[in-house]
Amino acid sequence: MKLTDFSFDLPKDLIATKPSNPRDTSRLLHHISPNRFEDLQFKNIVNLLNKGDVLVVNDTKVVPSEIIGVKANNLGERSKIMFTFIENLKDGIWSCYVRPGKKIQENDIVFIYGVDCKVIKKSKRIVLVDFDSKNYEFQKNLQKHGNLMLPPYISSKRKYKESDREDYQTVYSKNLGSIAAPTAGLHFTEDLLEEIKSKQVNIKNVTLNVGPGTFSKLENEKVEENLLFKEKCFLSTDTSKFLNSVYKDPKRKIIAVGTTTLRVLETSFINNNSFEPIDTYTDIFIYPGKKIKSINSLITNFHLPQSSLFILICAFIGRANAVRMYHHAIKKRYKFYSYGDSCFLNNG
Repeated sequence: MKLTDFSFDLPKDLIATKPSNPRDTSRLLHHISPNRFEDLQFKNIVNLLNKGDVLVVNDTKVVPSEIIGVKANNLGERSKIMFTFIENLKDGIWSCYVRPGKKIQENDIVFIYGVDCKVIKKSKRIVLVDFDSKNYEFQKNLQKHGNLMLPPYISSKRKYKESDREDYQTVYSKNLGSIAAPTAGLHFTEDLLEEIKSKQVNIKNVTLNVGPGTFSKLENEKVEENLLFKEKCFLSTDTSKFLNSVYKDPKRKIIAVGTTTLRVLETSFINNNSFEPIDTYTDIFIYPGKKIKSINSLITNFHLPQSSLFILICAFIGRANAVRMYHHAIKKRYKFYSYGDSCFLNNG
């Protein structure tokens, strides 16, 4: 398969730069069958769920990750550098993105709000820095002075707003660790969740800390040769037992809220057609030809062309169906990407 097989043209004015308000007034495209679509509001999702079904959500919480550092050269000239911190790997060592990358070299010393770090490794995609014994002080500064990282298709069009701190979190987020939101969950409100629960639909949590593995650009034209970054994920023993009971009941459905949730479930479901508890890292890459077995339905936003997420959608409902659905969404002027609208898909 070629990466270009997963291309489509999207009018730029359909890229959402702000969320719907209230959240559940966003639009929901129900993919009923290859040629049947239903245009709904997200709050109508209640009508697509039945007693005994289970919604599985990613309860990760987005942490401040973008912050400016300053590097001085031998002449005392100061350069401002934007850091996006991905993960505290161990002790004071962090992985990060740097912009502009050409200003940073190995062994450079950078100051971030008075805390110094040393660049210990620079690769094509990732930089490693070490805060050594000042790691705790740095983390406090990052929480206080850092911003959430908005996707470039938003940040290139407008400045970061204080309201993004709330808008770019799901209402059920609790486990710190992501640098990007699991965006399918952004459409839920507290009231909508209560309405869903009142219908005796269960809600279970998993965690995947969203990082480069979710949103990084694929580099190889041959789809199967691409590798994703590993991301931390967790599914508890109690949740695995509950999901196994639902999976064995043909009258009940497992609905994943978002592609990150689906990737956790597929990572857990690899052996013996049953869910197993996991506390690990996953780099699972789902593309056409790989059968998705763990869920009945998927709620997800509309994704970028040639992205691992759009390719996952093609694996779930078939490439032709996915392209047809996206063309319908464009014609009906659905909003795309993180702050955009969503769709409800059934396992094809």
